Amino acid sequence: MGKKSLYSLGLGGLGIGITEFVMMGILPDLALDLSISIPKAGHLISAYALGVVIGAPLLIAIAGKYPPKKLLVFLMILFTVFNALSAFAPNYTTLFVARLLAGLPHGAFFGVGSVVASRIVEKGKEAQAISIMFGGLTVANIVGVPLGTYIGHHYSWRYTFVIVVLVGIITVFSLRNWLPSLPADKNRNLIKELSFFKTQQAWLIILLISIGTGGLFAWYSYIAPLMTEISGFSPNSITYVLILAGFGMMLGNFIGGKLADRVSPAKAALYLLTCMTVSLIIVFFVSSNPILSLIMTFITGAVAFSLGSPIQMLMINTAKGSEMLAASVSQASFNIGNALGAFFGGLPLAAGFSYSSPQLVGAGMAIIGAFFAWVLITQNKRKLS
Repeated sequence: MGKKSLYSLGLGGLGIGITEFVMMGILPDLALDLSISIPKAGHLISAYALGVVIGAPLLIAIAGKYPPKKLLVFLMILFTVFNALSAFAPNYTTLFVARLLAGLPHGAFFGVGSVVASRIVEKGKEAQAISIMFGGLTVANIVGVPLGTYIGHHYSWRYTFVIVVLVGIITVFSLRNWLPSLPADKNRNLIKELSFFKTQQAWLIILLISIGTGGLFAWYSYIAPLMTEISGFSPNSITYVLILAGFGMMLGNFIGGKLADRVSPAKAALYLLTCMTVSLIIVFFVSSNPILSLIMTFITGAVAFSLGSPIQMLMINTAKGSEMLAASVSQASFNIGNALGAFFGGLPLAAGFSYSSPQLVGAGMAIIGAFFAWVLITQNKRKLS
């Protein structure tokens, strides 16, 4: 039952990963079909991220007293319905609203799912359990996103959202049949839970995630022009480059889970953000060499996605009594990192610098995240002394 339960959560991660990341691939086709500019179509990515930031704490605050299994099923039904609305959206405005609504359950699902995953496994393997749920995101990048991009380009972007809907339906049934029924927290006090965000630790973790993971998105948001303009690959090969990055992400996700169970999540975050800094600096210097560029694409994907489980466990362990709310906020912070990384990574490009320049921005964001992890570790040592 344990493995099946985790796989049902991973299926949810698969659907969420496809709908979040496939937009980058189908953007030109969607813009052409709706007769809008690509920058305007890009607002649909921002709409989803905004939905995550709004929905993560809001849905947990409203529905957090319900049993976790019922809550997860409800969130996945919402996710499926709003993606179906995206598939049949007749115009840009409807699609924008649908994308915003589809983002609402994202953070709450991972927030509740993380807590459930950590509770249904034996002590000492919590982070590895969470990594199985996040494994769905990596499978999305290896299979779902390339497939969705191909279908969106050769047939219709609407069929891409139909795939997401099918994954959502399968996830709903797997959650109902495989996930154990954990009791609801009847003594939940929302005011007390929110008091966690009055602490300095809470904001250090939020800053760590929002800025540190921005390093990933400063690199990943501009990986296509980096590989074509600097490394010399053809546009047709980008799908395979993304699959390679996805395999790296899959490996890194499970390494991060094991690392966070062996050392403290804060130390794991410090080590991995430092590694990300070094990795992105290497990418900056070797991108003109196609072979080294491919090697670093795999390594950077692995290092970047290894952060998922440690930062989720860090938030859960720090927010005793507010685990679900805090874990959902960490997902909102991750999407803020998505927006910040893409924005700051694009600034040197707008100023006329090369497509390798976002890597240095990403390295700077990663090392700032590592600094916040170091401050957390230092504070914890002082408390124990």
